[in-house]
Amino acid sequence: MSIPLDTTGSLPTMQDYASENACTWCDGCGDYGIWTAVKRALVELQIHPWQTLLCFDVGCHGNMSDKIDGYRFHGLHGRVIPFAAGAKLARMDMPVLAFGGDGASFSEGVGHLVHAIRSNYPIVFLLHNNGNYGLTTGQASALTKQGVRMNASPNGIPEATLPSMDFIFSLQPTFVARTFSGDIPQMTRVIKQAIGHRGFAFVDILQACPTYNKFATHEYLLAHCREVKNHDSSDFNRARQLAIDTSDSIATGVLYQNVTIPNFYERLRSREGRETRLVDEVTPYDIGGLMGRLV
Repeated sequence: MSIPLDTTGSLPTMQDYASENACTWCDGCGDYGIWTAVKRALVELQIHPWQTLLCFDVGCHGNMSDKIDGYRFHGLHGRVIPFAAGAKLARMDMPVLAFGGDGASFSEGVGHLVHAIRSNYPIVFLLHNNGNYGLTTGQASALTKQGVRMNASPNGIPEATLPSMDFIFSLQPTFVARTFSGDIPQMTRVIKQAIGHRGFAFVDILQACPTYNKFATHEYLLAHCREVKNHDSSDFNRARQLAIDTSDSIATGVLYQNVTIPNFYERLRSREGRETRLVDEVTPYDIGGLMGRLV
């Protein structure tokens, strides 16, 4: 992990990431825990707000974009990953975190997620997984469980629930973790390890939605989530098995990591031997003559 040079001599604090805007999430929303863990992870890694970029999709989680200080981007629904990837490739020295919900990420934005894993873009992706579209009053998402009554689908969803973790592992990822919005210390540890990963870090955060998700409540997740112990995170097959088998308990922690695979930028032959950043190579061009010919 590399970050922009800090010449201030001071260490970041939680207060540095504070915002004057009041949080407006529902009482008991998992976003409060994720919001806290993200700030704690960045502070513990000694990353100042001006040394990182935080990119938010549309959704309840996206309201975090003005509840935390620093460089932030609030994008279009399902489109946060390509923006975050482009920003990172332009500034490889800056840690980039992208946030998305299960609705946008596994429906409108699923193509971007697929190719981010395939390309191994060197960004962190934090999935706010609450099993529904919370911002638009509880419609079912691709990850909503079968047989659950939701707004706009009172008889349950007619489609099959997408097996998200099996799907992710089918794409040959280099980093997969799962954690729970009610466990701030674990989330902090996982996010820190994800930030230090060489390529695309996928972090599935199981998140309570007290208003609309009645099938995976805070109490349910608290009782079923278990952090894996003595697990070899380099064992792909074992990690995949742990991830998809939730019959008795839900495995959390860093499930899989492969540090040997080059990321997208490292594979670009055009960047070999270059010490400049892409952002440093942007050159202004006078297009006045061209525009004149078009008139």
